[in-house]
Amino acid sequence: MTQPPLFVTADTLDPFVFDRAIIGLSGGKDSIACLLHLFEIGYPKERIECWHHDVDGREAPAFMDWPCTRDYCRKLCEALDIPLYFSWRQGGFEREMLRENQLTAPVLFETPDGIGQAGGVRGEPNTRRKFPQQAASLSTRYCSSSLKIDVCSTAIANQPRFEKKRTLLVTGERAEESRARAGYAIAEHHKTSNGKREVWQWRPVHGWTEQQVWDIMEKYRINPHPAYHLGWGRASCMTCIFGSPSQWASVYQIAPQRVIKIHAYEQDFDCTLRRDGDIMKAVNRGTPYDMDPHYVQLALSEEYTDPILVEDWKLPKGAFGESCGPT
Repeated sequence: MTQPPLFVTADTLDPFVFDRAIIGLSGGKDSIACLLHLFEIGYPKERIECWHHDVDGREAPAFMDWPCTRDYCRKLCEALDIPLYFSWRQGGFEREMLRENQLTAPVLFETPDGIGQAGGVRGEPNTRRKFPQQAASLSTRYCSSSLKIDVCSTAIANQPRFEKKRTLLVTGERAEESRARAGYAIAEHHKTSNGKREVWQWRPVHGWTEQQVWDIMEKYRINPHPAYHLGWGRASCMTCIFGSPSQWASVYQIAPQRVIKIHAYEQDFDCTLRRDGDIMKAVNRGTPYDMDPHYVQLALSEEYTDPILVEDWKLPKGAFGESCGPT
């Protein structure tokens, strides 16, 4: 296989030497900014595709994520005329959390030719029976690794269409978000690179400020995810383990059954989701956001019905607010 040109290094990367760009699309502002940045620099649209890793899977109702996220991503890609492929670990977050003396479940992933499946047959059975914990370590905070990062790698490694090709995996981590993310490389060889395929991970907005992210969203008139309109500073999971007390109080106000279920699991596991006590203590310490009923209904629906492209673009309520999320 031809090696990439010498100017593809950890510090500088030319996206135009790659055959395809995969955008890891969470539905949040930073991943959308990555997609829009490729538009800005003139990267060929026909080489772009978006991937959304569905943390709750498809086999059960939403447990951790916003119910609207899947359809928001779908409508966004339809509006921008970009193909979107979903991937997930069978059973999603809840099955992985409840795993007891079992193998990790297989990964399913959409492709241009249908749904593929891989994994779930090797390794040693083991047990989780607890929530991922608030930590930078991906082995401790296993939700990111097991339900997003590893799902993505499995989907790349098990599609022959990436063999003998150069593929660019584009993700939206920004240095401003945390000390850990500040240390990430802007570009690096991805772990799926081998003799069969060349894959690089690129973080084009790593050095951007939040203002720059909102500026490009405004330029393209992209209506942000409903979570931002409700007051969240980041659109990670609805019940993200890094949520602030006020975010937990807000979730309890609009979807109390979610919090009650999580609290029941804490008691069952004898292990709390947060390091500072059970989830109800966080709820009681927080102050719910002042949430517009329209966006509450939209966020809790599995169908996203608002326009994606808006003429009267306004900065959402959560902009520059509490940005609790993965570190």
